[in-house]
Amino acid sequence: MERHRTTPRPGWQETVEEQGLIYPLSRHPDGSLRPYWDESAYYAFSLPEVEALEEVVAELHAMCLEAAGHIVEENRFADLGLTDPRLTALVAESWRRRAELPSLYGRFDLHYDGRGGPAKLLEYNADTPTSLVEAASAQWFWMEDRFAGVPDADQWNSLHERLVAAWRRQAALLPPGAPLHFAHSAGDELGEDLMTVAYLRETAEQAGIATEAISMEDIGWDRLSGRFVDTRLRFVRACFKLYPWEWLATDAFGPYALETLDNGGGTGSTLWIEPAWKMLLSNKALLAVLWELFPGHPNLLPAYLDGPRELAGTAGWAAKPLFGREGAGVTLHRPDDPPGGPPAVRDEPCCYQELAPLPSFDGNHVVLGAWVVDGEPAGLGIRESAGLVTDEYARFVPHVIL
Repeated sequence: MERHRTTPRPGWQETVEEQGLIYPLSRHPDGSLRPYWDESAYYAFSLPEVEALEEVVAELHAMCLEAAGHIVEENRFADLGLTDPRLTALVAESWRRRAELPSLYGRFDLHYDGRGGPAKLLEYNADTPTSLVEAASAQWFWMEDRFAGVPDADQWNSLHERLVAAWRRQAALLPPGAPLHFAHSAGDELGEDLMTVAYLRETAEQAGIATEAISMEDIGWDRLSGRFVDTRLRFVRACFKLYPWEWLATDAFGPYALETLDNGGGTGSTLWIEPAWKMLLSNKALLAVLWELFPGHPNLLPAYLDGPRELAGTAGWAAKPLFGREGAGVTLHRPDDPPGGPPAVRDEPCCYQELAPLPSFDGNHVVLGAWVVDGEPAGLGIRESAGLVTDEYARFVPHVIL
């Protein structure tokens, strides 16, 4: 794994916008606009490196499924901050009937520097992962442009083909005779959620599935029928939502979502994708459960739910809110921090994971986003940040296999 500087293509911004990446710039706190899509550099991997990472991702996904089963069978929902008995019962049912429920994708965030050490799991978002358009589409076309004359150039990127195949394989699990709605939140100002959902909708249509677009805010509740409806008053029988389950279950219409949940086999009137059991894989408590089940695993970092334990005197720790996203609320603690700082154990439920400072390449802190589609490794996206927490100001940098 090496970072190389290069010259952006002429008209790169217009090019990626035409490819669906309508948010190529990020507005920073000082008001400036800076590239989010950053093709002034790229990362080069060897094929053996990528093959080894694929094996790691496949093993991590299998371990996460085992951890999810453990949480359900041992009734450890409270460790995840899930205390509503209606919700936990539905999550457990969703897990046990998962073969009847469509489930599409997820993204592992990995610590990896290509310098001989194993990749380490930082977190798993298997409910509402983004940065998909840039990983699946924009960086593939970038590679075709920049490495057109290099016959062996390739990319860890089978995202599009695998997404279409996943929809095609799981189409029989969808309610018959109804379109699959695709919903994003209208509160998305950048357009990232909108375009992620639009891209996923396109892959479903390529698989032969009839679809409709809608915002979460436009989904209505018909009191007479006791069902969700779209803006044309048609029943929302199945819906892919880029909307976290913990929001769906607790917002104003949350009770209706739980009451009408189709957990497979027509058990309710609305089937949601991702299914409810994906909450188990997107909760930071998963990291602690994994460490408990697989202590010392080379691709895991020590993690706990009751505090940093020995990490306070050794490597330090990262405190991660159980429901945090995009680095929100994450705090980093070193064992040599001066006294008087934040308390070791926070009031907010957190996972306390061993501090693994992101590797630095030319002063850029790097995290690998390894994609899983339909349970299989499917591709890679790389984000860089100025600080040690990958937040909403991170940049996406393309990669190539040489």
